[in-house]
Amino acid sequence: MAKYCLFSFTSAERFFFRCFFQVRKYVRSIVKPGMLMTDICETLEDTVRKLISENGLKAGIAFPTGCSLNWVAAHWTPNSGDKTVLQYDDVMKLDFGTHIDVAFNPMYDPLLAASREATYTGIKEAGIDVRLCDIGAAIQEVMESYEVEINGKVFPVKSIRNLNGHSIGPYQIHAGKSVPIVKGGEQTKMEEGEFYAIETFGSTGKGYVREDLECSHYMKNFDIGHVPLRLPRAKQLLATINNNFSTLAFCRRYLDRIGETKYLMALKNLCDAGIVEPYPPLCDVKGSYVSQYEHTILLRPTCKEVLSKGDDY
Repeated sequence: MAKYCLFSFTSAERFFFRCFFQVRKYVRSIVKPGMLMTDICETLEDTVRKLISENGLKAGIAFPTGCSLNWVAAHWTPNSGDKTVLQYDDVMKLDFGTHIDVAFNPMYDPLLAASREATYTGIKEAGIDVRLCDIGAAIQEVMESYEVEINGKVFPVKSIRNLNGHSIGPYQIHAGKSVPIVKGGEQTKMEEGEFYAIETFGSTGKGYVREDLECSHYMKNFDIGHVPLRLPRAKQLLATINNNFSTLAFCRRYLDRIGETKYLMALKNLCDAGIVEPYPPLCDVKGSYVSQYEHTILLRPTCKEVLSKGDDY
């Protein structure tokens, strides 16, 4: 099994990781109950943009800030006008390139610990020529050894069986290989030089998510060719997406920020044509709680680097 090693990066890579570590540490220091979710996201994103000297597709935010709450596992960020406020009893998954689990009530500590330890198990098991299904089995065993007592009732922690980690490629967040967090799944092996997001989701609900709530996340189809469009507004919006995001994920707040207005019909047209993929929030049963923990790794010939690991996380 490959050993761990940290931070043998180029100077440019070190700079970008330092920026994200600084943002992660800063956000953990300022987030508190009573804040608008929109304010949390925009403060985080503005800090990232300033630190990395945002420059179009050369330097920017790779995907929208996810801040999914409680039974919402992933893909939620506030759209413009949303007035959701962070509460003391919320469990928030703050995902912005590196990930933070936020819970103020210590009652949820075992739930957060389950996903943290399951993720580190996945990292430990990962390596060149390791089968993806074997990683999933190890993750599930650790995750489901935990339980959490919430308001006097004990819940077993379940791995969410239809969520997973994944390989990462240039301008492609999900690059084709999936890292399951339950037993079974692909016999495919990891290979040298691949990047992976090792992420786990622990739930007090059914351990299965479905699409729900208003969509905020979108991403241009990575493999799409030319598709003829009739609506001039859809053509114009597609040009905006190509110029500003290419195949990176974006959200409606980002379109608002760059001056797009009255774009919902055009965006729907792009989705209906298969040019843009919508990614609605993924939710377990209402009233349950989901935690997430994530690191990004690189499989080098002699070691695996945990790229997102810092002294704060």
